[in-house]
Amino acid sequence: MAPTVPEQAQVVVIGGGIVGCSIAYHLTRRGITDVVVLEQGTLTCGTTWHAAGLVSQLKSTHSLTKLATYSARLFEELEDETGQATGYRTPGSISVADNDERWEEILRGATMAEGVGVETQVIDLDEASERWPLMRTDDLVGALYIPRDGQTSPVDTTIALAKGAKARGAQIIEGVSVTELQAFNGKVSGVVTEQGPIRAEIVVLATGMWTRHLAAQIGVNVPLQACEHFYIVTEPIDGVEIGMPTLRDPGNYTYFKEETGKIMAGFFEPRGKVWRTDQIPRDFSFDSLPEDWDHVGPIFERAIHRVPSLGECGLQLFFNGPEAFTPDGVYYMGEAPEVDNCYVAAGFNSVGIQSAGGVGWALADWIADKHPPMDLNSVDIRRAQRFQGDEEYLKDRVAESLGLLYAMHWPFRQYESARGIRLSPLHERIDAAGGVFGETAGWERPNWFADDGQVREYEYSYGKQNWQDNMVAECMGVREAVGLFDQTSFAKFVVKGPDALEVLDTISVADIKGAPIGKSVYTQWCNRMGGIEADLTVTRTGEGAFFVVTAAAAENRDLSWLKRAARGRRVDITNVTHRMAMIGLMGPNARKVLSQVTSAALDNDSFAFGTSQRIEVGGADVTAMRMSYVGELGWELYIGNDNAVAVYDALVEAGSSHGLVHAGYHAMNSLRLEAGMRHWGHDITDEDTPLEAGLGFAVAWDKDADFIGRAALEAQRGEPRRKRLIQFRIEDPDLLTYHDEPIYRDGVVVGRTSSSMWSATQDRCCAMGYLEHPDGEVVGKDWLDAGTWETNIAGVRVPVSTSIRSWYDPQNQRPHIED
Repeated sequence: MAPTVPEQAQVVVIGGGIVGCSIAYHLTRRGITDVVVLEQGTLTCGTTWHAAGLVSQLKSTHSLTKLATYSARLFEELEDETGQATGYRTPGSISVADNDERWEEILRGATMAEGVGVETQVIDLDEASERWPLMRTDDLVGALYIPRDGQTSPVDTTIALAKGAKARGAQIIEGVSVTELQAFNGKVSGVVTEQGPIRAEIVVLATGMWTRHLAAQIGVNVPLQACEHFYIVTEPIDGVEIGMPTLRDPGNYTYFKEETGKIMAGFFEPRGKVWRTDQIPRDFSFDSLPEDWDHVGPIFERAIHRVPSLGECGLQLFFNGPEAFTPDGVYYMGEAPEVDNCYVAAGFNSVGIQSAGGVGWALADWIADKHPPMDLNSVDIRRAQRFQGDEEYLKDRVAESLGLLYAMHWPFRQYESARGIRLSPLHERIDAAGGVFGETAGWERPNWFADDGQVREYEYSYGKQNWQDNMVAECMGVREAVGLFDQTSFAKFVVKGPDALEVLDTISVADIKGAPIGKSVYTQWCNRMGGIEADLTVTRTGEGAFFVVTAAAAENRDLSWLKRAARGRRVDITNVTHRMAMIGLMGPNARKVLSQVTSAALDNDSFAFGTSQRIEVGGADVTAMRMSYVGELGWELYIGNDNAVAVYDALVEAGSSHGLVHAGYHAMNSLRLEAGMRHWGHDITDEDTPLEAGLGFAVAWDKDADFIGRAALEAQRGEPRRKRLIQFRIEDPDLLTYHDEPIYRDGVVVGRTSSSMWSATQDRCCAMGYLEHPDGEVVGKDWLDAGTWETNIAGVRVPVSTSIRSWYDPQNQRPHIED
């Protein structure tokens, strides 16, 4: 008989793989038991069934590592709770490096793990050979052992999660496909299945490589693409011992796993093979794809180099199965920005098993609490851009992103495929000036400017890269004269209507209501816990009209936050990002340059910091905003696209006699960091409050509006600062930090870095990061001064200096100077 479905449910989870079942399991643990899991075939039949079952803990960021370590703990305990065997064991893992650069990458990852509590051990090559006797080691430079890395049976673990969910009231229905998603007034309302409709308050899409097409039915953008993933399983091999650790050899694009005396070898080749881009058939169940030795053969040869026995044994299985991959190699989770109560957990890039436990926990908390339990910005579905759903883009980019999984994860690495999507109207001018472009949110942006005759390419390393001197020159040009930045990529929203003021004043911690026309207000948008959801400026342009500017990467996230706040109100919100360019003119000579191309008065009395005016520049109408993200006198100039080049040309000509330099985003990052300017997504996130971040000055405590997060911030206001954002300077002039390095006080880890960059004025690498007092006391100057401070760079303890204020212009006087 055909299965029956209920008429309604609080939560419908679509997809019966390990992720969908984990979400249902964790929802019921949170007390949400009216949960229905719909699987079009049989549990695990899509991708889960053919996964390798690796459970590694060490990931690229602190947040992802926390999710992975949760999975490991859950899988270890799941059998005792449910009575269902999972096959989980902890043979550990070994990662090897065949060159110094790879070894540094591995060691940097290991130091990050220390701050999350993941045990790692550097072992010598003799010990590596003892633990993995069939491995060739004569060309290796290092090996890292992680004792508690695990392996599990994907199918059995999924069944255990499903059993746990059902024991607490969830329904697991197999053999029923969802044919339609339903939404009404911007909110999900249910699903239509082959057996009839189900009304639902919340729908979760845990549908793997089916997700993009299914989500598109209600306008939700989930840019992912199926690619072929290959592995082989050998016949039994002498010397393969039961319980050998997983071996990862990223330099040869291969992982090796012991399987009952045999070896499984899986491959992440330098360029992936995209599978079909159209709708995947409903009946693709427990299925595989044809062999392709032409594609994977060269990688198999490299695997033989590391494990020569592979070239002498028989193969029991050559497996090719599709999995979902994303443009940036990181999975999606969270509430879709387009439709309320539609949640996504998909695109796992071959790490679905090891991520499933943490994702289930985090998404269940997100649903129950209407907020994620930790900073999940790196995986948040709101980072996805609309253009990324284009099939041609996905074919090009995802083939590269799959190949980068085992490539070197260089700092500042730039994608090579699917470029040129979003171009500034100044792009040709910036290119002619020597711009070397990177990509953010699809925008081509000049990261640095090459000298005449210099090759416009990155030479990657973990040290000072080939553009270091260029960036330093740009920074000093801004500090000593004036720099021109093309900031067109910054997101820009026009907000109008009778209720616009009230909406903005309610979501902003700063006083928007009290701002006169022409006032530009720096503010945060916070959640009800006081965490920072957005960091931006709001300019009042009329009685009920406002102009919001935020970072390029935050465009979708901040726009969705704003739209949700305005739902049902008399507010019109328009994204005008593509309609206008933005030029930043920053430095002590900015006023001199701008005064040559405008008749507007630019002195402090006539044009104060934090204000905006419509002025004429080079014959064009321009909105000039006196703000600065780099800690200098400056203006942001907003120009209609048609006039952008003319304004640019006028500024460059006028600046020629005042030392004007073109400056890129690497310079901007360096300048803002040494000046103490926070970067959302790194230094401030939704789990950090303005008070912890040193931004309490932006909070209008005396305004009438009961702004979101007010109660939490007022409660925290009276408490000691036990967590605080601090400035660091790495005192070794040859070493650089990047992010998530542990910070030690007297040998004890008390925090980690959030962002880092070389500082031209300090001639050192500077960083920011949060410190937390281990005894719950105040993180203040006395505590800082009394400690000995270090960080860890690739396994080496390095002295650092600390400061509550910025290293450059600690009183923040430079943006306010008068000639």
